[in-house]
Amino acid sequence: MINPAWLFPLTLLIDTVVGDPRSCLHPVALIGRLIVWLEGSLLIDKDSAAAKRVKGALLVLAVLVFVFGIVWGFIRILAPLIPANGLLFVEALILSFMISPRSLSQAGLQISRRILDKDIVEARRQVGQIVGRDTERLDEREITRATVETMAENIVDGIVSPLFFAWLGGVPLAVLYRAVNTLDSMIAYRNARYEDFGMVAARTDDVFNYIPARITGLLIIIAAFFLRHDAMGSARAIWRDAAKHPSPNSGISEAGVAGALGVQLGGINYYGGIASLRPTMGFPLQELCELHIRQTAAIIYGVTGLFVALLTGMSILGYQYGWLV
Repeated sequence: MINPAWLFPLTLLIDTVVGDPRSCLHPVALIGRLIVWLEGSLLIDKDSAAAKRVKGALLVLAVLVFVFGIVWGFIRILAPLIPANGLLFVEALILSFMISPRSLSQAGLQISRRILDKDIVEARRQVGQIVGRDTERLDEREITRATVETMAENIVDGIVSPLFFAWLGGVPLAVLYRAVNTLDSMIAYRNARYEDFGMVAARTDDVFNYIPARITGLLIIIAAFFLRHDAMGSARAIWRDAAKHPSPNSGISEAGVAGALGVQLGGINYYGGIASLRPTMGFPLQELCELHIRQTAAIIYGVTGLFVALLTGMSILGYQYGWLV
């Protein structure tokens, strides 16, 4: 029997080879459809703010209980039916759907190639698929900034957090985390419709990402050192700039990448034609260019490899000495 600690390398191998397939049957897509269905039943615009908050909390609770129960039950039912190695592969396959180092890197590198080809129109279109800001008038520098910011921010929720919760509580907890993140991305908006209804979803996401975000900061500094970027600059940027971000967690990875690459992120973004000033992070030692997208992709895999190695090592020791069963 393969040591269960190899769940993490096997997950990374599957993601690297297969990637994150786009399908209406993808677990995250199914979670999204569940959220939409429940929202349609619970969210009534004329409700009071308090009622919206209660109903939003009920939606979060229902989604998390249902998702965790389905995955936990599926694994429990499958366990006696297939060999242990087969079950490990199934768990690694499910976990590979929860992480996105390959798809995150590929999205950035596709934009990088469009910039190199001087196809700014297509680069704008592609960056518009991964960011929420207006992209129609972005120049090469702003396309690069938007891409690097999004790639850096998603290191936490697309890689470190799912792996962290898989180590903490197995694959069902990793899928539950992904449901938390999906709820945040779908209903945690600061607008008239979702300000109250999505409040619990937003706070839940902040709590779940709190520890993983800080682990991510350390991993970015270490990855920067091994990739011969500015590890000390990364640490300084995190210390100085991370708290400026509206999110208590996202600023850590954005500031860490900015400091490592010697660039400045943040500035003015436009949403529906309305300007929004984002605090600056990092040090403007270099002008942003497409090279920094490729360097960010390398940091993503550096962080992923480091964390997979760390979790595998801790798991091997845990199984050997009985800490894990």
